[in-house]
Amino acid sequence: MIPSSETVGTAGPGRPRDPGVNRAILKAALRQLAEDGYSRMSMDAVASEAGVTKPTVYRRWSSKADLATAALAELQGAEPIPSTGSAPSDLKRILGTLQKTLFRPNGMAIIGAVMVEERHTPELITLFRERVVHPRRLMLREVLESAEAEGALRAGADLDAAVNMLIGSFYAHYLTGDKMPRTWARRIVDTVWKGIAKPGRRRAATRR
Repeated sequence: MIPSSETVGTAGPGRPRDPGVNRAILKAALRQLAEDGYSRMSMDAVASEAGVTKPTVYRRWSSKADLATAALAELQGAEPIPSTGSAPSDLKRILGTLQKTLFRPNGMAIIGAVMVEERHTPELITLFRERVVHPRRLMLREVLESAEAEGALRAGADLDAAVNMLIGSFYAHYLTGDKMPRTWARRIVDTVWKGIAKPGRRRAATRR
């Protein structure tokens, strides 16, 4: 329970907000997304679970869609683009983090709770793509563009298709109902890399 001093009226203009309050609110939002779905998640319930008042939540996030996608972005975490000196290794690190995020308890259930709202809550989907989907895709794209600039990829390599294959493989595997192998990130990168790498550069691609 968050202390009552962190509820309405205690944070004046310019006063930094307690990160513990933010974490409690985001944690409550994630739990409700996973267990109740987006439609049954409510700002009142999140505030109650986090031990704060509803205005405290609204001072930080303007709507339920804003809060839900902020919670998902927090789940994903801030991740810098890796720079191991090898493009395939960097891709594997990015996808390894994605695998941990998607297959943590309720990870896929939360994503599903968001996607089912596509027709009914366009704001939610727009923010989800902006905060969760696009940053991960951009990281993969930047690694591939660096490899392309260094001459590691064959001419005309379809980078958009490669990014879709790398990320989409996780969702495709999940739908089979089989347990995701720990080696999946390595296997999918090795497979895709063989299709886009220039002959003679398929084992590795150095990055500056």
